[in-house]
Amino acid sequence: MKAPRSHRLDVRVTPGGSRCALTRVDGALRIRLDARPVDGAANARLVTWLADEVLDVPRGAVRVLRGERGRQKIVEVDRPPEEVEAAIERWLAQRGAP
Repeated sequence: MKAPRSHRLDVRVTPGGSRCALTRVDGALRIRLDARPVDGAANARLVTWLADEVLDVPRGAVRVLRGERGRQKIVEVDRPPEEVEAAIERWLAQRGAP
């Protein structure tokens, strides 16, 4: 059986903050964004921030599959699940986040 080539993240997004941040609460990912939810700006910021700052992957490897207009989103990353989860844990550990 082949290993999965992509990973889906279930995230809760809070736009309009003063900075971007990622936390894990009871196993769920919560992301604060420094972009307002106007004309897709928060979704675009979510993709670029996750790709550039957290996962270190090309922006084209990250996309919002569901929840374009809501706070609860499904984000797909074109990387194996182990790589995605390891990158998230590294980011959290570097910032002392829960």
